[in-house]
Amino acid sequence: MTAGETHRAIAAAFRIERARLVAGLARLMRDIDRAEELAQDALLVALAEWPRTGIPANPGAWLMAVAKRRGFDLLRHDRMRARKHAEIAQAPQAVRDVEGEVIAAMEDDLGDELLGLLFTACHPMLAREARAALTLRVVGGLTTDEIARAFLSSEATIAQRIVRAKKAIARAALTFETPRGSERAARLPAVLEVVYLIFNEGYAATAGDDLIRADLCREAQRLGRVLAGLMPRDPEVLGLLALMEIQASRLAARTAPDGALVPLDRQDRARWDRLLIRRGLDALARAEALAGASAGPYLLQAALAACHARARRAADTDWPRIAALYDRLRAVTPSPVVDLNRAIAWGMAFGPDAGLRLLDDLADAPALRHYAPLPAARADLLFRTGRCGEARPHFQAAAALARNRQERAYLLARALACG
Repeated sequence: MTAGETHRAIAAAFRIERARLVAGLARLMRDIDRAEELAQDALLVALAEWPRTGIPANPGAWLMAVAKRRGFDLLRHDRMRARKHAEIAQAPQAVRDVEGEVIAAMEDDLGDELLGLLFTACHPMLAREARAALTLRVVGGLTTDEIARAFLSSEATIAQRIVRAKKAIARAALTFETPRGSERAARLPAVLEVVYLIFNEGYAATAGDDLIRADLCREAQRLGRVLAGLMPRDPEVLGLLALMEIQASRLAARTAPDGALVPLDRQDRARWDRLLIRRGLDALARAEALAGASAGPYLLQAALAACHARARRAADTDWPRIAALYDRLRAVTPSPVVDLNRAIAWGMAFGPDAGLRLLDDLADAPALRHYAPLPAARADLLFRTGRCGEARPHFQAAAALARNRQERAYLLARALACG
C-alpha cells in the first residue's frame, strides 16, 4: 500500500470511528472540546504510526486506547491541581472525590456512549437550533458550513450556537449519560429531530463531491434502532426508524457508477434493498397500530416513503395518496419545506399547473430564498408542461445554489436538456 493510500485509509477509519470516539471521551472528560481534541490527537498518532506498523484489526479500539491514555494524563494533571487547591483549603475530601470520578470514568462499562452524547447534546436547557447544530457537529462530524446549509442559516450563526451550547453543557457539568423516565421523554423530540437531520445529511450531502455519505445514514439508522429498543411502544420512534430504513433501501440506486445522481423515477428498483424495505414497513405497521388516528410527523413521513417502496414501477406510485399525506403532514408540522414538497406532490397527482399554483405561494418565503429545491421544483413542473424555455433559467438558478457537485451537475444537465 502506498503512503497516499495508507493516509486515505487512516482518514476513512477515523471518519467511521470519530463519533463513538468523541462520545466515549466526552463521558470520560466531561468536556466536549477536550474530547474532540483528544480524538484529533489520536488521529495524529495514527498518522505517525500506522504507515509503519499497518492499520490495526480494530482501529476504533486502538484510537480510543491512545486517546484515553492522553485523557488520563490530563485528568491526573487536573487531580494534582485539585489536590493543591484542596490542601490550601484543607479539604482532602475534594481530592478523593475527583480521584474517584476519574477511576469510575476509566473503568465503568460505558454502554452506548454515543446515545449518551446524543441525549446530552439534546438537553432541554439548550435551544432547539443549538441542540441540532451541536449534535450534527459532535455526533455527525459535519463542518459548520455543512450544518449551516442544512439549517438554511449562516456559518457564523451556526458556529456561535455550537460554542454557546458547549459552554452551557460544561457549566451544567452534565455527565453524558442516557436519561430515564420523564427526562428522557422531554428530550426525545429533539433527539428524533437531530437523528433524522444526520440521516438526511448522509442521504443527500449538502456539500462536497459525493451525493451520499452512507456512514452517516448507517449511524443514524443504528441510533434509530437503539432508540426503538429503548422505547418499543413509542409510535414516533418507530416512525422515524421506519422512515430511515425505507429511505436507506434506495441508497445503492441513487447514484450511477460515476457517482452521478439518479432521480427517483429513473432508479433501478431491483437494486432497492428489500430487507430494509421489509424492516421499514414492519416498523411502520407497529407505529400505525400504536398511534391510531394521532399520527405524528415521522410516522406520516414514513407512510410517504412507503408509497414509493410499495410501487414496483415509478408509474405505479400512488401520487394522490402522497398528496393527501402531505396535506396531513402540513397540518401536523407546518413549514416552508413541507409546503414545497406538498406542491411537488400535487403537481404529480393533479397536474403540473396545480403544483405551480402552490409554488407561487412560496415564492417570497424567506427560508427558501437560497434553497436550491425551490427553483428546481418550479423548473421541473414547467418542463413537464412543455414550457422548456421558461424551465431552463430555473434549472440554472437551482444549480447555482447547489453546493453538492453531483446535484449541481444533474441540474445543469436538466438545463441543457431544455434546449
